[in-house]
Amino acid sequence: MKNVLKKISSQLHLWLGISSGLVVFIVALTGCILVFEEELEPVINRSFHIVAVPENSSRLSLDSLTHLVQAQFPKNKLSRIIVEKEENRSILFGFKQGKKEKELLTAAMNPYTGQLIGSRAEHDTFFEVVLRLHRYLCMGDTGKVITGISCICFLVIMITGLVLWWPNRKNQKQRFTIKWDASPKRLNWDLHAVFGFYVLPFVFLIALTGLVWSYKWVNNLIYLAFDGKPQQKREAPAQLSLMGKSATHYQEILSETHKLLPNPGKVTFTTLDADSLSITIAKTDDAAAISNVVSFLYFSKTDGSLVSTRLYKDETPGFKARRVVFPIHTGSLWGLPTKIIAFIASFIAASLPVTGIIIWLGRKKKGKKKTKKALTKSDRIKPEILVKKSVI
Repeated sequence: MKNVLKKISSQLHLWLGISSGLVVFIVALTGCILVFEEELEPVINRSFHIVAVPENSSRLSLDSLTHLVQAQFPKNKLSRIIVEKEENRSILFGFKQGKKEKELLTAAMNPYTGQLIGSRAEHDTFFEVVLRLHRYLCMGDTGKVITGISCICFLVIMITGLVLWWPNRKNQKQRFTIKWDASPKRLNWDLHAVFGFYVLPFVFLIALTGLVWSYKWVNNLIYLAFDGKPQQKREAPAQLSLMGKSATHYQEILSETHKLLPNPGKVTFTTLDADSLSITIAKTDDAAAISNVVSFLYFSKTDGSLVSTRLYKDETPGFKARRVVFPIHTGSLWGLPTKIIAFIASFIAASLPVTGIIIWLGRKKKGKKKTKKALTKSDRIKPEILVKKSVI
């Protein structure tokens, strides 16, 4: 029974690995890069995000900055504002660009001088391209299907790999240690099997949580498990009165947000372009034990008054479970330590298809040599058989 299980696992591991290897390599490698997106983005595009903080100088009001930036882009509709917690960060204004919702033009403003630092199409930024490659292979819905199937294949590959790796009394040491001074063939096997074993729990969690973005039913399963019902659609409360719509109260809203939610964290304004909805404020809680803790406040577009609140502490278990999926997937759950683990695990995961293909090609070459040797041997035997036959 054990031998049958290993034989089935071997075939599944091999052919699923060959069929999904390239996709797994791309997704894992891009995942490595995305782990540190939050840290790398201000470094790569420093002039866009970082500003000099003048001595004894106060920031301009958010309303003033909004008027200044809208004057620069009169044909575009403002859809979001991002205010980072750090004093030396620029204020980011997102404008709708094109017909698609996700096509945003982001403008960076210096909050101390009111100067436009620059603008960029989010669709073309480095990390946005990497993200599309990671989720869809830059192929839209078709790529989403391919990455989803490959993710399931990779989960099966890890399970079958564990079955094949499982040690016996004779090879226990070999299964847990890498022989660095071994032949290239043996070293490659160790890198595949031993490293694969050590990162398996982390990579399995990363791949499993990745299914949430590939399949809606997996997302709903989280809510069903914790809330007993599928995810409920949530949106900002309706904007009942549109009188005074031309006025802006963004600074007043920002000040009220900091009063109600005094914790440090990024503040994001959205639904600014939806006349029928209140302004949605999302503020992260960087002081929380885990990342991705967000509370929501809703303000009136008319006078900036608070309409309603949706605090994280009052959310359903299903919502909280769903919020923790992203930090588990990206490794940001407990900050830098878990990010480093996720980076290493993803990097090794990207190497597994490469080392696996090398193992397969080596065995294939060995099989050809054995066949050739057997044929050569049979050619040598044939004359002797003929002689025997003639004597008889």
